Amino acid sequence: MRAILDVVLLILNLYTWVIIISAVLSWLLAFNVINYDNNFVRSVWNGLNALTEPLLSPIRRRLPQMGAIDLSPIILLVGIFFLERVIVYYIYPTAARF
Repeated sequence: MRAILDVVLLILNLYTWVIIISAVLSWLLAFNVINYDNNFVRSVWNGLNALTEPLLSPIRRRLPQMGAIDLSPIILLVGIFFLERVIVYYIYPTAARF
């Protein structure tokens, strides 16, 4: 059981980094530091969007419009951190009994 929880924690940690990289890449694209016309940038951007949009779009629909500020990655990261803490503090210690 602990091995499964370790894999879940690893996936949550990797997904946290995917969200952070996606946010930084969106800033770089918005400020025209990197160009979307580059094939590599476009493929990385599309891949990151495919990974993050299924969880970010429902959050965006529920948040009020704040102009150009997008708080959905922050809310998703808080949710992931909360889920990690629940696993580490409550589920992981009880998994040793099985």
